[in-house]
Amino acid sequence: MNQPLQALRVMVSAGASGIGLAIAQAFAQAGARVHISDIAEPALAAALPSLPGGGVWLADASDPAAVDAWFAHALAALGGLDVLVNNAGIAGPTAHIEDIGPEAWDQTMAVNVRSQYLCVRRAVPALRASARASIINLSSVAGRMGYPMRTPYAASKWAVIGLTQSLAMELGSDGITVNAILPGIVDSERSRSVTAAKAQLRQISEQAMLDEILQNVSLHRKVPLEDVAQTALFLASSAGRSFTGQSFNVCAGIQSLR
Repeated sequence: MNQPLQALRVMVSAGASGIGLAIAQAFAQAGARVHISDIAEPALAAALPSLPGGGVWLADASDPAAVDAWFAHALAALGGLDVLVNNAGIAGPTAHIEDIGPEAWDQTMAVNVRSQYLCVRRAVPALRASARASIINLSSVAGRMGYPMRTPYAASKWAVIGLTQSLAMELGSDGITVNAILPGIVDSERSRSVTAAKAQLRQISEQAMLDEILQNVSLHRKVPLEDVAQTALFLASSAGRSFTGQSFNVCAGIQSLR
């Protein structure tokens, strides 16, 4: 980055653990003021000390009233907004399509897609007043390739790419950049739970499942959370000002999701 990120005002949905927390902490360490939301109150309390000058808010990012309350509080606390990171997401079910109920499908779409719409609609008026405005949407490598037995998740992450590219065109005249980060197999608790679910479905060990998954990754390893966080910092920095409508694959060279 060729310009410091000090004084940036940042909001991160689902920022109390995993990728969201890594991104929030990276911004805070760079000097930004960060406000996060999450559905896990104990995780929010644990995250707060690592976000000096920032704040936390208990909210379900797929709930319109909860998002409205978070933005009202965070925008007042921060005095404006420069960066929105749409990180809220769930893995959804791991099952054959005929075994996935409508409720599980709808929940995956609500958390992974509707949450981003709800946050963007509240963020844009504040971002228009910023000289360094950016929106960073978390998608997945499942947003560019098929993912058998994870169809709700893949469909939602492809939707995030469409949202990102459309918003980049719509908001370009306001100087707001909009990009997506597509993590691969991240070294996180969610990733481990997905591997466990797939192993159970296949009736093999978790280690055997992981070994099989990593055979389709060029670097034969998971992606550290820090690598995803550093990509977000780049996109919010002056070095990233000419990137918009783009999908950044932080995936260690993944070739297939099977």
